[in-house]
Amino acid sequence: MTLPDSFSNNRIGDFAEYYAVTWLWDQGYEVFRNCGCDGPVDLIVMDQYGKMFLVDVKTKHDETTDSLQHGRRRTERQVELGVQILLFDRNTRKCTFQAHRDETTYTRYRDEQHPQLDLVSSDTGR
Repeated sequence: MTLPDSFSNNRIGDFAEYYAVTWLWDQGYEVFRNCGCDGPVDLIVMDQYGKMFLVDVKTKHDETTDSLQHGRRRTERQVELGVQILLFDRNTRKCTFQAHRDETTYTRYRDEQHPQLDLVSSDTGR
């Protein structure tokens, strides 16, 4: 089910963030939201061992790739902080972590401990 065309970009962004929260809960994480509407981080995520990582949620617009439209990348500050981009596909309502060219502590940890995070989950739990 795709999102209505009548949704504004801000509404689509809100929808993506709330959907990301529930998707991360389904993955077994605790999730804390940024109270502001600006900044390098949308969510702080904690696993069952207390390890935390920072997430910026972005809406994926290009159906042919698992990347952001127009080659948008993390800001320099996001790279410094080790922020991970979580892509929300507005057409399929699926979330995936974007692969980054530079490796971070979280990526290394995720690949070693939680390979299932690279799988695409849907609202049906599959």
